[in-house]
Amino acid sequence: MHYRLLPQFSDLGSFLSHLEVKGQLREIRAPVSTRFELTEIHKRVIAAHGPALRMTMPIDDQGTGSSFPAVANIFGTRERVAWGLGTDIRGLETLGALLAWMRSPQAPQNLRQARHMFSAARGALAARPKIVSSSRLWRDAEPDFAILPIQTCWPEDAGPLITWPVVVTRPPGEDDPGKYNLGIYRMQVIARDRAIIRWLPMRGGAAHHRMWRARGLEMPVAVVIGADPATLIAAVMPAPEGVSELALSGMINDRRVGLSPCKSIELHVPASSEIVLEGTVSPNETAKEGPFGDHTGYYNGAEHFPVFKLKRIRVRDGANYLTTFTGRAPDEPSVLAEALLDVFKPLLRQQIPEILDVWLPPEACSYRIAVISIVKKYAGQARRVMMGFWSLLPQFSMTKMVVVVDDDIDIRSWSDVMWAVATRMDFSRDLMKLDRTPMDSLDFASPLEGLGGKIGFDATRKIGSETSREWGKELRMSSHIVERVSERWDELFPQASGSVRK
Repeated sequence: MHYRLLPQFSDLGSFLSHLEVKGQLREIRAPVSTRFELTEIHKRVIAAHGPALRMTMPIDDQGTGSSFPAVANIFGTRERVAWGLGTDIRGLETLGALLAWMRSPQAPQNLRQARHMFSAARGALAARPKIVSSSRLWRDAEPDFAILPIQTCWPEDAGPLITWPVVVTRPPGEDDPGKYNLGIYRMQVIARDRAIIRWLPMRGGAAHHRMWRARGLEMPVAVVIGADPATLIAAVMPAPEGVSELALSGMINDRRVGLSPCKSIELHVPASSEIVLEGTVSPNETAKEGPFGDHTGYYNGAEHFPVFKLKRIRVRDGANYLTTFTGRAPDEPSVLAEALLDVFKPLLRQQIPEILDVWLPPEACSYRIAVISIVKKYAGQARRVMMGFWSLLPQFSMTKMVVVVDDDIDIRSWSDVMWAVATRMDFSRDLMKLDRTPMDSLDFASPLEGLGGKIGFDATRKIGSETSREWGKELRMSSHIVERVSERWDELFPQASGSVRK
């Protein structure tokens, strides 16, 4: 079950060096405006499956430069996401098997399984963070957001937005890293030392804030901009129950995460951090956040969220400012979602064994439509799979449409999927509709905010009591004819153009 193929990346710089060796990093030395221009460059590069970008001369709309290079698109391909996790694309499911085992460990049945369990246990031990000295890690910088090349992504955005912040929070009481939450919550800068943190009510940071607010206390918050890739990805992954993001990062890296104390608040941050913002969040003060361009391809509405008060900025020598944009796919969040789905497949199969494969089309906002293939064995099986999928993980409860197909359908081919829908479904029998279910608050199509309908398509062949009719036999050419024509192809088309293929 040991999945790691690459050495550990101790920080963002070591990962960028790896990308450079692989020809997957492009350095741009010409000035690039952080107001809109950076977004347009990134948008074109990621659409072309291009490299990560390091812009050495980011400037604001006044032409003022920043001493921090802006780095973007590090996770712009599935391969680079896999590298960030220390493996290749094929190793993503192996990592997922390890996470599934941690969720529901089972006794080994043979020596091979015992070896796998030992590897998993070693990963679990690596999950415990450790405290390291911070005396030489960072230097103080002016506590002013203006020193950072903060991006303004879209023309009607409300202002500059920190788009890749790893926000570190904890509950009241003892400073115990085992209880930390790490989450990516965008931050709208509204003054030189103030920003709005947008965390939704179900997120860990919001839960911690409610605890501090109940006591009438300011909450210590640290914001990490740039870190080792395992920590960055762990902050966006739904961790198994009872496993913190720091523990998950350590398990991914097969090495305990080093934590260093903050100077102005009672909190620790990963020693791999490039830039650290230290501050507090008021128990009561909020400000209107947004609108901003979002993953839906639309601007989201403005809402009130808590205000972060900056106390201190600390930076490592040669620090990079990590940034991205969010918009209609492809963007980095959609690529991350597609790659991380491979990690979650073993967990899905652990709970719903008949699932063969799952695809969340990036065009459908990476989670609003799911296509699932199964080995059909009994009547009603597709409906059972739909209900299980919607119930398994919190993010799947936001999926609006699930299409279940047989194992002969390529779920990533709309040609195949639409053929199954057209030929294996009766819309009076094979639709499952649910009303007033949890829904993404950014889904403007739903009649009520946070509540909406779902639909399931059973596009499988009908068996048993599902039908009283004989099912048609699928057209297939005899294999020996296929082979014979393939052998004769050059004879039949001696000067064939590229449009005529075997």
